[in-house]
Amino acid sequence: MLRGLTTISFFADDVAAAARWYGELLGIEPYFARPIEGTPAYVEFRVGDYQHELGIIDSRFAPHRPDTAGGAVAYWHVDDVEAAFERLLSLGVTAHEKPIERGPGFVTASVVDPFGNVLGVMYNQHYLEVLNR
Repeated sequence: MLRGLTTISFFADDVAAAARWYGELLGIEPYFARPIEGTPAYVEFRVGDYQHELGIIDSRFAPHRPDTAGGAVAYWHVDDVEAAFERLLSLGVTAHEKPIERGPGFVTASVVDPFGNVLGVMYNQHYLEVLNR
């Protein structure tokens, strides 16, 4: 039934500001933008080894927006969770969950981005095993 991750969608009141922030974090520009009334209502980045999509959507299109960050956490593989966590902190995020080892070969951490979305990072040995096949 579930065949793979297609798009992670984050919401922001200011999509242009979020696109700049994520562009700085990722070191790339969005490859796609859909403007409405001259400003972007949606931008999309292709990220990582499998070119997964990270979409930033104008908050006015959110089906539900809680008052606090929470819900499901999507984890992006990184080679060094501590370094990634420190880099994120340097870009002005709020710590959501500091790095923690979940078992041999699995370390996670998460932050709340400046736009209220939870961003997870993880070292995952299974990800690397699949990538190396």
